[in-house]
Amino acid sequence: METRGKDTYDVVGIGFGPSNLSLAVALEEQQADDPENLITTTFFERQPSFGWHRNMLLPAAKMQISFLKDLVTFRNPVSRFSFISYLHQMDRLARFVNNQDFFPTRREFHDYLEWVESRLSNRVTYGTEVTAIRLPPQAGQGPVESVQVEVRNDTYPDGTRLINARNLVISTGLLPRMPASIERDERVWHSSEFLEKFHQLDRGELRRVAVVGAGQSAAEIVRFLYDELPGATIFAIIPSYGYSIADNTPYANQVFDASAVDEYYYGTEQSKDAFWRYHRNTNYSVVEPEVIWDLYRRAYDEEVSRKKRLHLVKLTMIDAVKRAADETRITVNSLLADESYDVDVDVLVCATGYDPMQPTDLLHDLDGLLVRDGQGRYQIERDYSLITMPDLCCGIYLQGGTERTHGLSSSLLSNIAVRSGEIANSIAVRLARERLRVSKWAE
Repeated sequence: METRGKDTYDVVGIGFGPSNLSLAVALEEQQADDPENLITTTFFERQPSFGWHRNMLLPAAKMQISFLKDLVTFRNPVSRFSFISYLHQMDRLARFVNNQDFFPTRREFHDYLEWVESRLSNRVTYGTEVTAIRLPPQAGQGPVESVQVEVRNDTYPDGTRLINARNLVISTGLLPRMPASIERDERVWHSSEFLEKFHQLDRGELRRVAVVGAGQSAAEIVRFLYDELPGATIFAIIPSYGYSIADNTPYANQVFDASAVDEYYYGTEQSKDAFWRYHRNTNYSVVEPEVIWDLYRRAYDEEVSRKKRLHLVKLTMIDAVKRAADETRITVNSLLADESYDVDVDVLVCATGYDPMQPTDLLHDLDGLLVRDGQGRYQIERDYSLITMPDLCCGIYLQGGTERTHGLSSSLLSNIAVRSGEIANSIAVRLARERLRVSKWAE
């Protein structure tokens, strides 16, 4: 392992999706406001280039949040990194306004993210995986002010490199969730790989396709397949009786406001439970009205024409999947018929959601210095930092995986501008405190 010339940074970010991209912007603007207090930063991303849900950039698929909930606006409305600034530079601002629509397409929003990333690309190293986080060799001899981050990249002389981090921000994204006992292969996909896998196949081979799931991604994929494969039969297998509408009404949407994070974090267990019980339908296993109406119209038109291709297989779960040559045999269990039966398809797409990131494996070597609650879970401060033992002075922040402590917006874009600002401010305070301590010690 290469240990010569180890670098030390004030902030090391793991992952460079929208959350840490937003943090990079916040740190950049913070530096511009206070140029004398230099904060050194670097980010590592295991993907070869920037990308956010690329395999779900379906034609006409829209964002489920307003364009104003971009990377910066709720934190800094005059930022040069805003979606409006992007539209202005692309000479599309007037035409976007003429759309009279708060919700850009997913493709356009991704283009905006790439536009922001291009202005900060010198901060990130792609194709690089963080494989371990360790205490420095001198740990145990006093306060631990930094941790060692091991990163792997084939371009490094020995394949790996050590970086010292005074503050660590972990944002490794969500983990695709498959139905129990079902494994992915070339004909069984998760929605996170949909477009890439779809374009690898000959469309003429796809005569029967099944999509599992009752949320936005599942419904969008069903609509896409129905339109793209005019000769194919599409099975929409859902555990509910029908697609449920997303509640995006004003009062319900307040659960994603920045102020709601305080109310959730400092609330009682009963109030937190109420947040989830009453407002899960703002985001989880729900579909936007426009997509629901689109699918219903297609199904109704089929009844009129007596040419049925779209089959809504409701109140049904998948029990098993078997491969036979190029066919995939699905065993489904119908609650309506109270029976199991087989369906043969060419492709099965599982739009079955994601699990939040779990940083426990990365932080294993630091485990003795991280405070856990009675259920063995990391305790997290309001500023998204892990609570540590007094000897560990390095800040460790989570961007994601904080649903149980910070509420429904933790895995969504809605609050990342404000959250990134809070983390950036917390880091600045930590560094200022450390500089003051070193200054007094030098005297």
